[in-house]
Amino acid sequence: MENRKIILVADDASANLQFCKGILSSKYDVRLVKSGKTALSALERIHPDVVLLDIEMPDMTGFEVMGEMKKNDGLKDIPVIFVTSHATEKLVDKALGLGAVDYVVKPFLPDTLLDKVKKHV
Repeated sequence: MENRKIILVADDASANLQFCKGILSSKYDVRLVKSGKTALSALERIHPDVVLLDIEMPDMTGFEVMGEMKKNDGLKDIPVIFVTSHATEKLVDKALGLGAVDYVVKPFLPDTLLDKVKKHV
């Protein structure tokens, strides 16, 4: 059996996590976490192929998680796609400037997320 690529989804909203899992789980091994700190811990254990990261989470922002990833040689090259409800040009620029490979604005169509993940795995 072919090894499925691992996608880590970090979002504090359970509904968003389940929505992403429902879209991606037919093609990928999807792991879900509800906070930035948990995401960093999971990254060390599972080393996913792509991370989907919300910006606003209670303990650490997605930007802070991304900053920690970039400081770690084992994590800095994992592609990060921000998935957020914030669509301002300033935030998109900040995300891409930190090294994110893409940015998806909620709500989104399932095919949009699938296409962006496929592009970066």
